[in-house]
Amino acid sequence: MVVQKTSDDEADRIFHALADATRRDIVTRVMEQALSVSVLAAGYAMSFAAVQKHVAVLERAELVTKQRRGREQLVFGNPDAVKRAAALLDEYEAIWRGRVARMHDIINDDSGEPS
Repeated sequence: MVVQKTSDDEADRIFHALADATRRDIVTRVMEQALSVSVLAAGYAMSFAAVQKHVAVLERAELVTKQRRGREQLVFGNPDAVKRAAALLDEYEAIWRGRVARMHDIINDDSGEPS
């Protein structure tokens, strides 16, 4: 599977959305199964409108999608957006691991010459 490169704006939306514990919990719950906004709202000590606003933030970040089914709006998790966020974090990890490897090489260099 090809993971699409994440733009700066998209990364901002994704990480802004994931910066809130309620939104992370919503993503976790809808990744397991699609849930209506009403069912989601029943799990939090906040108003239905507040949960709708959290879902809207997640929808703008493309972490979830909503589909109308009869009288309900079902919220689905979007694994592609999660994979794009994970790919971005993997890039940061690769940079960090490269830096650690270079430091290891310098420490273990017996030549006394700067590499």
